[in-house]
Amino acid sequence: MKIDIQERVFHFKQPAGTSRGVYTERLSWMVTVTDGDRIGVGECAPLPDLSCDALPPSIYKKVLRRFCDDVERTGIIDTEALRPYPSMLFGLETALLDTPFDTPFARGEEGITINGLVWMGTYDEMLHRMEEKLAHGFRCIKLKIGAIDFERELDLIRQLRRRFSHHEVELRVDANGAFDFANGDALYKLELLSQYALHSIEQPIRQGQWANMAELCRESPLPIALDEELIGVNNPEQKRQMLNIIRPAYIVLKPSLHGGMVGCREWVSIAQDMGIGWWITSALESNIGLNAIAQFCSAMCQDTGNEMPQGLGTGQLFTDNIPMSLDVVGDQLFFRA
Repeated sequence: MKIDIQERVFHFKQPAGTSRGVYTERLSWMVTVTDGDRIGVGECAPLPDLSCDALPPSIYKKVLRRFCDDVERTGIIDTEALRPYPSMLFGLETALLDTPFDTPFARGEEGITINGLVWMGTYDEMLHRMEEKLAHGFRCIKLKIGAIDFERELDLIRQLRRRFSHHEVELRVDANGAFDFANGDALYKLELLSQYALHSIEQPIRQGQWANMAELCRESPLPIALDEELIGVNNPEQKRQMLNIIRPAYIVLKPSLHGGMVGCREWVSIAQDMGIGWWITSALESNIGLNAIAQFCSAMCQDTGNEMPQGLGTGQLFTDNIPMSLDVVGDQLFFRA
């Protein structure tokens, strides 16, 4: 077995606004495993200032090389050693996947229903993007909020609800930790948002405030989903402890951030034991990572009966993406087998 590492820089078609600033390019490490006639490729794609393994590039590559050397020598992935490095774990899991996922999606027979993501931007930009998603046929819209004046964001939501009831369009919002727990600010904003029959809000306050987040989950009239809160919580017992304390309505799983495939399976198992819902989301990967996440997502949904819209990308983020047989028709992501 031989594993090669190649750095790839991808360039966004338009700047991508996130809770950690604006991205114009994306650095990933592609790992290619050659084992006899078999060749597998995986993407290791940490997000700067967000991933728990977002090391300086030169150090990241050295650590990744060390884990690749271990896999070359042993032929297996040391999952326990890789728990603190979820993006590396996910890339190696993808490249070493022995058998393809056997699902209608993987066979090209069915699509996965996905949400239409409206990126942070100015009021006019977000309104235009929202209109585009609706025209494209999306019936689950996810708005990233917290970047502009809150009243203007409420106005966007109000405009959508004037046109479509919650029976026609499911609306999710993602605050990326933008609200302040102090002085009741977060709860007040959640109460205002709840007027518009939203499905849920992701991460209303910054991660790491378990007691405050637990109180919000108890008091909020709007279902709360955890996202950034899961980053760096890699031990199964710690996962169970955190979910038991906070008791969110949902968790949002990103394999590159939340423990690879093995870690996400643990999250789902624990969440289901507690009656907590979940969906899977990509995290600005190229088509290599997106395809792996979509394949994994289709298998998890098939195994658990999850029919919720998933948060998968559309493969149209970058000007120089890697060609892949992924296609979006309406609000469905298809793999053209």
